[in-house]
Amino acid sequence: MPYRSRFFLLVISPLILTFPFAESQSFVGVNYGEVADNLPPPEATARLLESTTVSKIRLYGTDPPILRALAGTNISVIIGAADGDIPSLASDPSAARRWVSANVLPFLPATAISVVSVGNEVLAPGDASLGPQLLPAMRNLHSALSEAAPSAGIKVSTVHSMAVLASSEPPSAGAFRADLTSTLAGVLGFLRETGAPFMINPYPYFAYQSDPRPETLAFCLFRPNPGRFDSGSKLTYTNMFDAQLDAVKSALTAAGFSEAEVVVAETGWPYRGDQDEAGATVDNAKAFNGNLVAHLRSMAGTPLMPGRSVDTYIFALYDEDLKPGPTSERSFGLFRADLSPVYDAGLAKTGTTQGNSTGTPARKPAAAGWCVPKAEATDEDLQANLDYACAQQGVDCRPIQEGGTCYLPNTVRSHAAYAMNQLYQNTGRHGWDCDFRKTAVLTRDNPGTVHLAQKPIRSMVTI
Repeated sequence: MPYRSRFFLLVISPLILTFPFAESQSFVGVNYGEVADNLPPPEATARLLESTTVSKIRLYGTDPPILRALAGTNISVIIGAADGDIPSLASDPSAARRWVSANVLPFLPATAISVVSVGNEVLAPGDASLGPQLLPAMRNLHSALSEAAPSAGIKVSTVHSMAVLASSEPPSAGAFRADLTSTLAGVLGFLRETGAPFMINPYPYFAYQSDPRPETLAFCLFRPNPGRFDSGSKLTYTNMFDAQLDAVKSALTAAGFSEAEVVVAETGWPYRGDQDEAGATVDNAKAFNGNLVAHLRSMAGTPLMPGRSVDTYIFALYDEDLKPGPTSERSFGLFRADLSPVYDAGLAKTGTTQGNSTGTPARKPAAAGWCVPKAEATDEDLQANLDYACAQQGVDCRPIQEGGTCYLPNTVRSHAAYAMNQLYQNTGRHGWDCDFRKTAVLTRDNPGTVHLAQKPIRSMVTI
């Protein structure tokens, strides 16, 4: 219903937070796949990583040149024992000792190897022959490492796909597949004994592929959305990444291993795909990875694991041009072979630019200013933005509750302006954090006083 506009002055006092983004983030990692014939020299890759806030890298094997290039960088490395190595590692402790001698000892202590991952998604549906051999292989490698490099503290684990879950929706109903009960009980017991993490590959992109609705895309990209209520836990989820992680957490709890540390070994979004691959665009890849990094930096955690960020390895550092399958399989890279970024994922250290091998600088993040509603944004849009922003951990909306310092004027637009700007400031001040489905805009002028149209606000969620 139309209404006459009256104008008021709202003093916006945003909490400008200073983040130590010039340093590496202990919870942000990348995957380094090598199914390609155009990868940059290892030394160039090491320099590239040092120009970012990435502190961890996961290899799928034990490539000596890249391990040597990472020496002295303080970048933590996960290395992998191939699926094909599992039978010999499981059956012969001396094979495990030889593996450690060849693939670990030559690089210590200069290269910070943190975990050996035995196989990759070994328990996925399909070939079940390796499942019974997984735990013996892990135990033999652990024994070999403890004997040869006891002070290195290297853990032994394995990486799982989300297919180890029988159910994941809602998150509180997360449970492992019944046919894996015995195998996973043994693996989880080993992880508990040795203090190693449970490693999983959640991909919101594939969840969207199976349900390509606009509201699902917003949920997967950390964009404003109505949220999804979990009637089992009475918690509301505002993004698919948290929902998938908490489904894993619920499965671990149901199996009796609630204390297990969860590590995201892979997640990502392709920037290109075939015609039938919905959502594989540069804009969506930038939104997912950029918002993921901001979410991790916020230290909000998940509804079941609040107040801390899960170590997360983004797939992938580079495209792998020799990978078979659809176009998307060759289009997950954050950087091109010339070291220039495919898009800005918010990984550059403060005060630096990332360029290609010729020194051409990449575009810097739009990390400045204030986030305000666009003039044409409707009250319906702004109410959705307000509900979304106030539901995010780290955003304090008490000042716009009745009696709060920023309660007046009591309008949708003024309250939304406060909440949207708080979320923008709180998640790293990147341009994509001020999108709100194209209803917000960044301004470099301090909006100390902003003209806002009056309209009473409907009841908000209790903060």
